[in-house]
Amino acid sequence: MSGKLFIVPTPVGNLDDMTVRAIAVLRDAHCILAEDTRTSGVLMKHFGITTRMQSHHKFNEHDTLPAIIERLEGGEVIALVSDAGTPAISDPGFLLSRECRRHGIEVECLPGATAFVPAVVNSGLPCDRFCFEGFLPQKKGRATRLAALAEEQRTMIFYESPLRLVKTLEQLAAAFGADREASVCREISKMHNSTHHGTLANLVEEFKASAPRGEIVIVVAGKAAEAQEKVDKYAEFKNKSGVRS
Repeated sequence: MSGKLFIVPTPVGNLDDMTVRAIAVLRDAHCILAEDTRTSGVLMKHFGITTRMQSHHKFNEHDTLPAIIERLEGGEVIALVSDAGTPAISDPGFLLSRECRRHGIEVECLPGATAFVPAVVNSGLPCDRFCFEGFLPQKKGRATRLAALAEEQRTMIFYESPLRLVKTLEQLAAAFGADREASVCREISKMHNSTHHGTLANLVEEFKASAPRGEIVIVVAGKAAEAQEKVDKYAEFKNKSGVRS
């Protein structure tokens, strides 16, 4: 009888964002696959979870897949966690999930923390439709990706490191226009979390003057949203000034 793989989101900041069900699943599992056992060890200690952990990350996931599948087929219940957030979202997890499906092994992803949802909601930009781009290619393919997104009408979401934030904002401004509205959300759910709003040009200057720290999510208005905002601003101007069409 096959076992089951649970994909378990973990907090991106405040440890108390952990769900009661996630704690129970981690306690009851035969094994926890962790991106970094030291990082996950802090979380496990906080909640008194003593389940055995095994390292599972992007550098070893291809090699460890066969043995994990064999254990699942043997009836084990295994939980997968990443350092923070939902596994497989810019973190390891997709390969294992796909391999389980191919072998007829049940997979269940628990609902829980992920960084881009609070970031897009906090941004004040349209969030009824959006596209998640994760990390842009660092070198090859980066310019091509940005050029392809220049006509994107939905709100766009990017992950970035603080060291590359200013450069990325400059590249976004060059690709989409310096006056495109955006926000930078940092340290989500942590003590010093903050969201910064403005045009891409404004944000470039802000973070040149004050170097950012922590995990970063960039949210950028789509082309349609930018155009609609200009229409709304003009309508507001007409109402205030009494200008007739």
